[in-house]
Amino acid sequence: MTRKEVIMSVREAASMIKDGMTVGIGGLLTANHPMAIIRQIIKNGVKNLTVVGSPAAGLEIDLMIGAGVAKKVATAYVGGESLAPIGPFFRKAVVDGTIQMWECDEAILCTALRAAAEGLPFLPWLGGVGTCLPDINPDLKYFQDPIKGQTLLAVPALELDVAILHASWSDPYGNIQYVGNTYADILMARASKKCVFQVEKVVSNEDIKRNPHLTKIYGVDAVVPTPYGSHPFSSDGFYDLDREHLKEYVEAAKAYTKGNPEPFNQYLKKYILEPNSHEEYLEVIGMKKLLSLYRW
Repeated sequence: MTRKEVIMSVREAASMIKDGMTVGIGGLLTANHPMAIIRQIIKNGVKNLTVVGSPAAGLEIDLMIGAGVAKKVATAYVGGESLAPIGPFFRKAVVDGTIQMWECDEAILCTALRAAAEGLPFLPWLGGVGTCLPDINPDLKYFQDPIKGQTLLAVPALELDVAILHASWSDPYGNIQYVGNTYADILMARASKKCVFQVEKVVSNEDIKRNPHLTKIYGVDAVVPTPYGSHPFSSDGFYDLDREHLKEYVEAAKAYTKGNPEPFNQYLKKYILEPNSHEEYLEVIGMKKLLSLYRW
């Protein structure tokens, strides 16, 4: 029996995302985000997405808000740590009410993904009981534990239409291996109807078999080879984050939220709208800059 290869281009993978879908975006803060596909989604003009970020999402979600892709966001945090404690677009959109926010903490978001992964309508959780979370997120329901009578929260499943994630490498058949922390990526992959992985490189199945302990996810729907695909964020085992680029983004986003859209419009034009491919994007960044990020 011949195994099916699942290699796709960035354009093919991004075309899976349609208006109104619920899309999971993997990664952790400033690392391992599927930026090549996110840029193409923005370029495609997709709208009204419900974006489920990792429990500690980075500025990629902020970019999706600023570019008009997202109408609803579910995550516990959107920011870039010291680069931007809170994403500028995220802050303004939540305050102004221009996006819907599914309020949660990290554990509640993981519980919601786990419920979807297990095919359950909800899972019980003790965290959040006695807080204001059920008041500001009416999807969280109190109920009485039938065994001990304890008050718990029912956390509804967050099923994803598509999960878009970034990992170290894969074989052509969708056996995904990681260097570093997978964080909530495994939950997202299991909670999704379809799962797409950017990878830094594609290796042979024999290479995968040499280190089976690194295989965290298998049987995905698409593998997208994208060297430097997480830029301007880091990719564990490959390159560091591009602080200068992220500072450029943050300053442009801040200017937009203060009434000056031109810097952000120029950012979109230079890095997203004008490059015709991921490779052209890398040419805009420049080989000297990319090589300077190599630290392992």
